[in-house]
Amino acid sequence: MITVYWSPKSRAVRMFWMLEEVGQPYELQFIDISNTDPSRVDPPGFIEASPLRKVPALADSLANSVTGGEARIADSAAIALYLADRYAPGDLAPRIDDPLRGEFLTWLFYTPSVLEPAMVEKFAKLAPNPVAYAWGSFDKAIAALETRLQGREWLVGDRFTMADLMVSGTVQNMANFKILQPSPALDAYVQRCHERPAAKRGGEKAAAASAAIGG
Repeated sequence: MITVYWSPKSRAVRMFWMLEEVGQPYELQFIDISNTDPSRVDPPGFIEASPLRKVPALADSLANSVTGGEARIADSAAIALYLADRYAPGDLAPRIDDPLRGEFLTWLFYTPSVLEPAMVEKFAKLAPNPVAYAWGSFDKAIAALETRLQGREWLVGDRFTMADLMVSGTVQNMANFKILQPSPALDAYVQRCHERPAAKRGGEKAAAASAAIGG
């Protein structure tokens, strides 16, 4: 069984979509990240999976594996990679010997490595510093994404992958918070991703879970 450690209004909401894509059952454990008291009591499994006590984190029972035990992962992109490789290899992620694997990894981690730090630059009104900043600049990050999508439906190959899930969700968040006004092409890409049945199911389940705890 997969256990998801999550909190509403956080990156952990992505987990609902991811898990609907791979079609695996899961259980939720709510983590009150608004409680910043160092003495806050969290489930031991959560601390083992996420040393920084950040959500999302995930634990997956590996009873059917050679060694048994649990896989424990933190960080959205790392979880996306794990779920795709374990439950949808060759579908939501190119297989490790596929020439597209390198492109997939680049765009899968484009969100935490490029888009999210670029969002901070934009939101905090930091002066762009393309030489020093690993993400270049906010404008360069968006331009590179726009260029990648020219003539493409998806970021990698001819199918939707976890890279699209990560990137489209982040672009939608930037639009929601007025950090970015997506171009027509970028907006169409986001809508294409969010029209997937798994995205809709994930959104509904995230909303229901949030309502259940008053989030």
